[in-house]
Amino acid sequence: MPAKPCQLCPGKAVLKRPKTGHRLCKECFFRAFEDEVHRTIIDNAIFKRGEVVAIGASGGKDSTVLAYVLKVLNERYDYGLKLVLLSIDEGITGYRDDSLETVKRNEKQYDMALKIVSYEELYGWTMDSIVRAVGLKNNCTFCGVFRRQALDRGALMLKVDKIVTGHNADDIAETVLMNVLRGDIARLARCTAISTGTDGALPRLKPFKYTYEKEIVMYAYFKKLDYFSTECIYSPNAYRGYARAFLKDLEAVRATSIIDVIHSGECMGVRKEVKMPTQGTCKQCGYISSQELCKACVLLEGLNRGLPRLGIGKSSRVKKALAEAPAASTPAAARLAAAKIDF
Repeated sequence: MPAKPCQLCPGKAVLKRPKTGHRLCKECFFRAFEDEVHRTIIDNAIFKRGEVVAIGASGGKDSTVLAYVLKVLNERYDYGLKLVLLSIDEGITGYRDDSLETVKRNEKQYDMALKIVSYEELYGWTMDSIVRAVGLKNNCTFCGVFRRQALDRGALMLKVDKIVTGHNADDIAETVLMNVLRGDIARLARCTAISTGTDGALPRLKPFKYTYEKEIVMYAYFKKLDYFSTECIYSPNAYRGYARAFLKDLEAVRATSIIDVIHSGECMGVRKEVKMPTQGTCKQCGYISSQELCKACVLLEGLNRGLPRLGIGKSSRVKKALAEAPAASTPAAARLAAAKIDF
């Protein structure tokens, strides 16, 4: 059967875009993909000339494609940005150590400086040791909280203006579903924003907000980019996995489900009479928090006191447990308190 023609040029189509259904040749797909990311950047005015931007690099497909595309667009449209790579080493043997080797190759391939910050350096714990303490049920809570703060701390070390992450449309739609199912109004109100943390010291941006995961995979495949494709060994029981499976079922029935869910999240509002958490700073480390202690400090305190489940639950229970249990002092906790983040 002869190949069907590309719908944008006289060439032969090699793929069908999941997002639009268009049959395209490789070159037209590359240009369409890059142009859509460029429009997202321009329409939302997320960069300013002269800024230093840290790319959260894990070695996976999303961050690798993000680094490559930002480099291409920065040169093509003269954004005037200085791009650097920032990686977090969670300390997962057989997973993160291998993916960081990919990031180190990307450093040379894309000619970008690389900074690696480790959980062990910041918190005195690796994910391997945390999993041994808490098991596989709530380990993703620890990793997510610690990684978010580690990215900010690493960015401050690099003195960058902004952080960009490879969160794609699928990720954001999954987050909307998770927040709806959990009734988390505070997070639901901000999870679809392309830029967060703009009221703090380090804005965090998502240029792939409207980019489908399948198209990122196709771009990486046809560009023959060097990326790490193994899933985290500790994530099979993650709550997000169930939201992802549900979203894939929706997408199989209706191709636009991913974008539809994002738009629904964007349109949701909170009534004025609903009391929302007030943003403040952690009294121990200075990180953004709606409680006296930020989630990272509470989780770390629980680990250091031998109460690893301390931060899993209501804040009232946490306060009671902190008051009753003996305080623990570790070099990592002291470093975290000393290196206060100024927001």
